[in-house]
Amino acid sequence: MTVELISVGTELLLGNIVNTNAAYLSRKLASLGLSSYYQVTVGDNEERVIEAVNTAMSRADIVILTGGLGPTEDDMTKEAVAKALGLNLISDEHSRDCIMKYFEKLGVTEITENNWKQAVVVEGSQVIDNLNGLAPGMIITRGEKKVILLPGPPNEMIPMFEDDIMDYLTGLQPNIIYSTMVKIAGIGESKVETIIRDLVDQQSNPTIATYAKTGEVHIRVTASAPTKAEAKGLVKPVVKEIKHRFKENVFTTNEKETLEDVVVKLLNKYDLTITTAESCTAGLLTGRLVNVSGVSDVLKEGFITYSNKAKRKYLDVNKSTLKKYTAVSEQVAKEMAKGAALGTNADVSVAITGLAGPNGGSEEKPVGLVYIGCYVNEHVTVKKYNFAGDRQKVREYAVISALDLLRRCIIENYK
Repeated sequence: MTVELISVGTELLLGNIVNTNAAYLSRKLASLGLSSYYQVTVGDNEERVIEAVNTAMSRADIVILTGGLGPTEDDMTKEAVAKALGLNLISDEHSRDCIMKYFEKLGVTEITENNWKQAVVVEGSQVIDNLNGLAPGMIITRGEKKVILLPGPPNEMIPMFEDDIMDYLTGLQPNIIYSTMVKIAGIGESKVETIIRDLVDQQSNPTIATYAKTGEVHIRVTASAPTKAEAKGLVKPVVKEIKHRFKENVFTTNEKETLEDVVVKLLNKYDLTITTAESCTAGLLTGRLVNVSGVSDVLKEGFITYSNKAKRKYLDVNKSTLKKYTAVSEQVAKEMAKGAALGTNADVSVAITGLAGPNGGSEEKPVGLVYIGCYVNEHVTVKKYNFAGDRQKVREYAVISALDLLRRCIIENYK
């Protein structure tokens, strides 16, 4: 089955808002084994939305629209869809009750008239409750075609899609779709594709697709079969072979698990505490760790030691080391990691020092040069990296590399 996405909103066309909804839905549709050949972004113009809907229905089995379901005058997605399909708009009493209860919880007694607009739905549609906002979603059936309307705010759209629409779309397919995501760090996309080229060339069912992320490569293996057990059985040997080929570079096969999740899980598993020391990343690494619920059980302290003075004061980096080797060096990274661990009585530490640019580089030490030190079991491992990209990219790559080095060092010392 084919799906076409239509994102409605002039703010998307102007670049005022990044279209994260389309990216999210594309990933989810792929995981369900649904094909998507076109994506359209259209402004808040009824005629153009009608045209987009008619075009999409001529070439796709399912059309999903996001945005334009709110209370303002330029929110006219359902009006355009109704006209495109030759249907009426009606007031939905259940949606009115939901809006009333929503405002009662907020203590609002006077509801403006434009808010009731969100209780108006396309006649004959299956109304989907919005548990995180006001505008409900809708599923409309026209012959063999389906049109799905979802709210634009991601905090409303994503829960609605995951709680209701995913199961609905799964039920439309004759077979069960099952997929596993293999996540890899420490190897670039081109090398990953080279290593699994024979598997990709031979693919039919299951299929294999690679996705490049910042500092990571994700491989999705998807199979289709009459039952989940059969589909899972098709995926399992392929995933096993991929894990065999990439070995310790694979950090998880859980799609929702991040690199920082894995690191915190390892720290908890071996009852280890950690302290971070950051120079060029200035807290980005610690921020990633703090994204993980329960990290307070393992994270002791985080130092941002941007200046040489701070490195000496908080991490006990030797003044002569800084003078002889400069702040961006293997020697300083080693002393930063050791000082962070010993100074806070932590079992593990990780330290980052580098040149994020765009200025400050030299022929000997170019922009993008980063040293990362990891202290585990009274031993410090330091790795040298040369990252390409702008200042933000260098810092992002440094954080990913630090998390990956930390993961590998813990595994190596405690396996």
